[in-house]
Amino acid sequence: MKKVLYAVLVVLVFAGICACGRKAIDAAHNSRNSVNWDGLYAGVLPAASSPGINARIQLNKDGSYEISYQYIDRGDERFEAAGIFVWNEAGSVIILDAEGFPPYYQVAENRLIQLDMEGNAITGPLAESYVLTKVLP
Repeated sequence: MKKVLYAVLVVLVFAGICACGRKAIDAAHNSRNSVNWDGLYAGVLPAASSPGINARIQLNKDGSYEISYQYIDRGDERFEAAGIFVWNEAGSVIILDAEGFPPYYQVAENRLIQLDMEGNAITGPLAESYVLTKVLP
């Protein structure tokens, strides 16, 4: 019986030590409520069939957005949409409702980072090219 109690005590102490090293997620501090995210973001995104895409996204406090794509060296044609975005549960990613445009963007300080079509971070040599920078508050 003493061995069982000793084993349980060791497990509880070890579990307590492991738990101390973990950071608790603070739901009160996320991009949605800690970052000044509304405003106009712009940048050049990679494109398979042109030198790039001039992209602009306007995010508004009321949850509306406007998005515009213009392929570089393909004339003045623009692809545009407007609608409503929602936040993911963690408050760090917005999800656009526009068809034909990537829906997921991670919101960071003065940046929007385009995510892949499943909402995961884009990796690889072009990962840094999927960042839009805030140009107007």
